[in-house]
Amino acid sequence: MTTEPSAYHQRVAEQKKAAILRAATRLFLEGGYDRTSLAKIAEAAEVSKATLFKQFPTKAALFDAIVTTSWQAGDGDDAVPPPGNPSAGLALIGRRYVALLTRPDMADLFRIVIAELPRFPELAESQFNRGKMPYFDSVRRYLEAERAVGTVVLDDPELAATQFLGMISNYVFWPRMLLPHWAPDRASMEHVVDEAVAMMAARYAAPPRG
Repeated sequence: MTTEPSAYHQRVAEQKKAAILRAATRLFLEGGYDRTSLAKIAEAAEVSKATLFKQFPTKAALFDAIVTTSWQAGDGDDAVPPPGNPSAGLALIGRRYVALLTRPDMADLFRIVIAELPRFPELAESQFNRGKMPYFDSVRRYLEAERAVGTVVLDDPELAATQFLGMISNYVFWPRMLLPHWAPDRASMEHVVDEAVAMMAARYAAPPRG
């Protein structure tokens, strides 16, 4: 007799998990981290407290899951491009980064972290370690792969990844922390990505073989 959950029960569990994440995200954004209880989240998600605690035993674990989900590109778009053409690869990564940073809830989640930092420093650690760092590492690995095939010359892939992502986020995202209505149009954001790619090529592209 098997003790493994059936496909039906797995599907139900995933549906309940998704409902919890949606409800928790909305309540965190509306009321802040401290004023949102797990009991309120369970009620909003229409699940029992026992079900919620089984999925997420603490509020911090639930926030971790929200952060992790928010940094995932989705629809298979988070795959690292194959090496061989760094300009094309970085352009793709840059446009995905813009799409990620301009998601409706991304800036609001950062504002929660900043507002709650004095009392809940673990939120910042979650945002950094479970959100930004995995994404950053994927860009670093891409640059290492390009270096391995000889298309770029760089000694510090971490610095190069920081430079590339910083050129984009400093225009697309960070002004929104102080200017809530900051919303550059698509053409402006694509231009920023193209310029960031051009600067990376000027600095790191391997010289032509010849």
